[in-house]
Amino acid sequence: MPKSKCSLGLEHAEMESRMNPLTIIYWTRFLLGVIAALVSAFLTTLVPEFSLFNGISIALLFYIVTYYLYKSRFLAKVEKPSKIFTTGVGAYFLTWLATWALFYTILYYPQLQSQP
Repeated sequence: MPKSKCSLGLEHAEMESRMNPLTIIYWTRFLLGVIAALVSAFLTTLVPEFSLFNGISIALLFYIVTYYLYKSRFLAKVEKPSKIFTTGVGAYFLTWLATWALFYTILYYPQLQSQP
């Protein structure tokens, strides 16, 4: 049975070894910013006691957890260990903020219309 290939025709391990580790960290943090924003928006709209500051806490928690995951995986592959923490920080939080605002508006707007 042939090995599964990704859309570029490279195996996943080959593709990862060809990509710069900092590029992988940057783009996965971008995507995780979207996921953290979705979680934050759902919790903010569904749980009445949940506030914006709890949403920010979720975003920080996601970021810190990914830092330790990336540190264990990419520490030997980057020139400076501090790059693991700082790579993608702006993209992550700006993506989180914009996506959270979008999802919060989409989820909260119907609740506003149903109130008298």
